[in-house]
Amino acid sequence: MYLLSTPLLFPFLSSFSPRITPTLIKDVFPMSTFDQEFNGWLQNQIAEEPNHRRREFLENGLGHGTLVFLRDIWFPTFGNFNHLYPEWEVRDFNDGYRYLDLAYRPGPHVKGCIEIQGYGPHARDLDVRRFKDLCWRHSLLALDGWILLPIAYLSIKEEPSRCQQLTLAFVGKFISGDAPTELSWLEAEIVRYTRRTLHPVTPLEIAQHLHISVRHTRKLLVKLKEKQILMVTSGKKRARTYTLRSRI
Repeated sequence: MYLLSTPLLFPFLSSFSPRITPTLIKDVFPMSTFDQEFNGWLQNQIAEEPNHRRREFLENGLGHGTLVFLRDIWFPTFGNFNHLYPEWEVRDFNDGYRYLDLAYRPGPHVKGCIEIQGYGPHARDLDVRRFKDLCWRHSLLALDGWILLPIAYLSIKEEPSRCQQLTLAFVGKFISGDAPTELSWLEAEIVRYTRRTLHPVTPLEIAQHLHISVRHTRKLLVKLKEKQILMVTSGKKRARTYTLRSRI
C-alpha cells in the first residue's frame, strides 16, 4: 500500500459538507455490503497510516460528498476500494499540509486525484479568492503529475450513470493494460479500448481500431457479451453499441 505522503505545492483545499465517521455510517444508511467494506477499508487506512496528521483526518471521518460518491458511484462500479486513499496529504507552497478528497494510486508513481465539488463553495458562493485558489490547486496538481477528476456533487445525485462511466474511464487511464487472462489478445484489446472510452463503442469503431473486419469484430463482441464482460447499450435485434459491465 502507498501510504506515504507525496509533496506538492498547491493552495487551499476546502471542505463543503459534514464529515461521517465509520462508526456513524450505519446510522446514516442501512447496513449493507457497502457499509461493511467501507468500514473495514477506512479502519485499515487509519490503522496502517504512520502519519499522525492524516490519521487524525481519517479518524474525524470523510466528508458527506466523498461518502456519497463512494457509495453511489465508486463501489457499484468496482466493488472494492483498491488503491483508493482518502484525505491524501500533500504540501502547499507555504510549507503547510492540505488533503485531497481521494487519491487513486495503483502504483508508486501513479497520481490520480478525485475531488468532490459541492455546489455551495465551488459555484454559488464562489468569490474571487476561492476562484483563484481553485485555479492554483488544479494547475499545481497538474504540474506535479496528478491526473485530476473533479466531480460535482449535483452530478452524483442527478447523473450517476454518467459519473460511473467517467470514473471507469478515469481508472482505465491507469490500468488499461489489465484484462482477464483467459481472453485472446483481440478480446483483451477490446476490453482495454472500451475501458478507456467514455462513450459506448460500435463494431465499426472497434474494427477500425483493431484493423480487422466488422464481421469478425461483431463475433468478438458477442463472445465478450456471452462472457458477461460487455453489455449491449443500444440495438435490440442487432446490437449497435457496447460498453463494459461494472467491476471489469
